[in-house]
Amino acid sequence: MPLPPLDPAAQAHSDRLRALIHAVIADAGGSVPFSRFMELALYAPGLGYYSAGSTKFGRAGDFVTAPELGRLFAECVAEAVAPSLRRFGDQGTFLEIGGGSGAFAEAASGLLAARDARPPRYAILEPSADLRERQRVRLRERLPGALSARVEWIDGPLEEPWRGVLFANEVIDALPTPRFVIRGGEVMEEGVASARAGGFATVAIPAAALLAAAVRHVARERGAAFPEGYRSELLPQLPYWIQAVMGGMEAGAMLFIDYGYPRREYYAADRDGGTLRAFHRHHVVDDVFARVGLQDITASVDFTALAEAGTGSGFDFAGYCSQAAFLIGNGLEQRLAAHEAAAPNDTARYALRREVQQLTLPSAMGERFQAMGFEREVPFEAAFLGGDLSFRL
Repeated sequence: MPLPPLDPAAQAHSDRLRALIHAVIADAGGSVPFSRFMELALYAPGLGYYSAGSTKFGRAGDFVTAPELGRLFAECVAEAVAPSLRRFGDQGTFLEIGGGSGAFAEAASGLLAARDARPPRYAILEPSADLRERQRVRLRERLPGALSARVEWIDGPLEEPWRGVLFANEVIDALPTPRFVIRGGEVMEEGVASARAGGFATVAIPAAALLAAAVRHVARERGAAFPEGYRSELLPQLPYWIQAVMGGMEAGAMLFIDYGYPRREYYAADRDGGTLRAFHRHHVVDDVFARVGLQDITASVDFTALAEAGTGSGFDFAGYCSQAAFLIGNGLEQRLAAHEAAAPNDTARYALRREVQQLTLPSAMGERFQAMGFEREVPFEAAFLGGDLSFRL
């Protein structure tokens, strides 16, 4: 289906961001790394996709995340982490990275309260001022006062020592990622330059030392050098990002859910164009330079790299499985039955079953999305017993 046309206000917004990026490119001498372009396109203050005021999530937005489908996803995650939070009692903190619309916090807070695992502190690290305000309004309107009062928004990681749970759903895929390309047998970084008619073009620039070393490491693990022209994404900064968002986390559980592949599949010979794409009004857009500031830009997650980063942070690997296996193993059937029993009519019950299908079917989110966890001083591995995939890492 063709993309819907832009209205004049949206086009003007995109043009302003486009002009800003061209100015940054000019100041940098004619090109910037792709990761810098992605950072500006998504997070430039007041203009970037996540910084501006348009609707991102749900049917009226550009894509649907699992918490937007209903309450089941968040409640199953809450079931999985409740034992860890109970272990820390009145010293526990739940830290959500990137709060989306606030739908996850709304549903998870209620379930944790019902399981006597309500943390005294529910912190949301949300870099977008616009999304932060939307979350605040939603939770104030929909949560009981006692639960709403426990939610706080923080401007940066919790630097003081803390214990509890760190959770991130569809966050790593939106981190500005470097791109590499093989030219003449050498690792080059993909850059972005200005093109005619106000457009952008990719160029090959010398790769930063960290990126070049990371690409060579992946090539060794593949058992073969990347062929000429092979291009993909690689996020060598992932270990530093994990340690940054953890802040002063001393013990607890970390849970990441996102779409992606183990390394051997991510860098397969036939995936020689990478995983980069954009989303606009529920369309997948191959041209990430189109509609700048009005479309999400994303790349899949290398779960092997995530496993290395998580264990490198000083936590133990707890498990890795598909989203479907994770949700089923953490009470999805029981949560569905409870909601069906309370549903007012057949239409509501049908909607619940459709929600389960979206969350679990391989053709929807069930297999494309995976869950990975890490633990320290808490037994979190039981959350992944439903379908271990760690052998694929």
